[in-house]
Amino acid sequence: MSNKLKIGSIGWIDLTVNNADEIKDFYSAVVGWKPENVSMGDYNDYNMISAESGDPCAGICNKRGVNSNLPSVWMAYFIVEDISKSIASVKGFGGKVLVEPKEMGGQGKYAVIEDPAGAVCALFEQM
Repeated sequence: MSNKLKIGSIGWIDLTVNNADEIKDFYSAVVGWKPENVSMGDYNDYNMISAESGDPCAGICNKRGVNSNLPSVWMAYFIVEDISKSIASVKGFGGKVLVEPKEMGGQGKYAVIEDPAGAVCALFEQM
């Protein structure tokens, strides 16, 4: 997410699963993405690269560490102007904060929320 994206747009999608090594191969075969290792120390998560453009277009992550409690869904990261204000709105409108705002690799801050209907997504404030 190095370029500034428009507020309200989807900046990224990723999937967190117990078997990321198998699932990255599944999506490589089904969608045509090429996996790129992202070292997490003693295991890899994956950026999935578009075969056509060569750009990262999604992530497939292991359900470990900070991701251990995330649901196994394709999670959209919505770009917000101010993550603190957005979190206040989540709470004010009956949603839940599943992961409190955290720094994301010097790119900005993210949080994972659940809306009142039970749908899960992430919010991302760019630096």
